[in-house]
Amino acid sequence: MTRLRRGPVLVVNAGSTSLKLHLVDGGASEPVADLRAAAAGAAAAVGHRIVHGGMRFREPAVLDAEAIAALRELTSLAPLHNAPALEGIEQARAALPDVPHVGVFDTAFHATIPAAVATYAIPRAWRELGVRRYGFHGLAVEWCTRRACELLDRPAAGLRLVVLQLGGGSSATAVRDGRSADTTMGFTPLDGIPMVTRPGALDPGAVLYLQRAHGLDADAVDDALEHRSGLVALAGGGDGVRSIAEAAAAGDADAGLALDVYVYRIAAAVAAMTVALGGLDALAFGGGVGERSALVRRRVCERLGFLGIDLDHAANDSARPDTDVAAAGSAVRVLVVESREELVIADHVRAALG
Repeated sequence: MTRLRRGPVLVVNAGSTSLKLHLVDGGASEPVADLRAAAAGAAAAVGHRIVHGGMRFREPAVLDAEAIAALRELTSLAPLHNAPALEGIEQARAALPDVPHVGVFDTAFHATIPAAVATYAIPRAWRELGVRRYGFHGLAVEWCTRRACELLDRPAAGLRLVVLQLGGGSSATAVRDGRSADTTMGFTPLDGIPMVTRPGALDPGAVLYLQRAHGLDADAVDDALEHRSGLVALAGGGDGVRSIAEAAAAGDADAGLALDVYVYRIAAAVAAMTVALGGLDALAFGGGVGERSALVRRRVCERLGFLGIDLDHAANDSARPDTDVAAAGSAVRVLVVESREELVIADHVRAALG
């Protein structure tokens, strides 16, 4: 077994449009400009964030030739996410060939969801091809769960938590006893809550209609669902929730509708997640929107008042992660948590390498 020598862990997070690098030493994390600088930083190991592990990778894996070949076979499950990760692996292995490389998977955290949650009601032949709910954002949700336990000063055991990861992609996850019990994203990261450029949950019949009646091919549908849908499509423009919220405040009806759809679907997702939990003790907001948009937090919590959520508006308006913004008497705590995926990845790398 490959062992971890002393020194920091380089965390590589290769996205579809960016490459983020952090050197993590204990609980300290430092951004790194490029792989050359990372190699000079005497990294002891490299951890790679990989979005989709399929059924094969349900825990961190040392990235040897066999594992990398298996990852290539999974690229079709998430081409916009896994293909850049594979490119990042190649570049990092070339820059740091003498240290172990470990893949850490967003889907792995959701391996604990029960069969009744993971299974689609589709033909057995399709299910045997691996078509099921996988869930994503697992590394961010895992970190948020850790911080929630610390902020609430209670163990994961018995805690009924819903984590909202709201950013370019958006999801809600039910976490019971520290483990994923349900989540809104499914076979791919397209499912669930509407996102900036992705539609969220969509009747597949609509896609069949567009293909049969209007001649759209698979590539055209894929492009529209990944890049030209979501809140930007509803608002008729904008580059994210902040600009859409500003346009809505200025009286733009389309932007107002986009924001209404977003808030409603988030609140509905939280309510649905409580079915898996049998109630709710805490709601955590993470991701760029979850951390920074007091407006979205307020409007979501207002819709969820029937669950016993009571927001401290002054605390919400001035919130900086990591903090509790619920009113003193709220039956449900409301947390704002900064996502620190790189720390979770580094911990998994150390555990995988002993």
